[in-house]
Amino acid sequence: MNFTLFVTALLTGCAFVAIVIILATLLAPRSFNAQKEEPYECGVPTRGRSWMQFRVGYYLFAILFLMFDVETMFLFPWAVVMKSMSAAGLFSVLFFLFVLVLGLAYAWRKGALKWQ
Repeated sequence: MNFTLFVTALLTGCAFVAIVIILATLLAPRSFNAQKEEPYECGVPTRGRSWMQFRVGYYLFAILFLMFDVETMFLFPWAVVMKSMSAAGLFSVLFFLFVLVLGLAYAWRKGALKWQ
């Protein structure tokens, strides 16, 4: 019974998403012109080539931010059930935080957090 309910909800959700995408494609207003096809950033017209390379430091900073942001989200379920957990739950979260701080210290030591 639970599996049937899960499959029904999954198929209903997928069908709803597909219907909305199809309706948006069919009913959305369209206008085509050359100016809409130009690449731009923040409404400022580009001069020259719009393809340019960025320093890898920007990508590393973004990846570190996402990594720590996602890992911090793993702490929310633990905080909800914290009172019902034993000491093993506390030690597992402390180990998780230790690994997190170790990763931060490694990134700091390698200079990935310097904004230059």
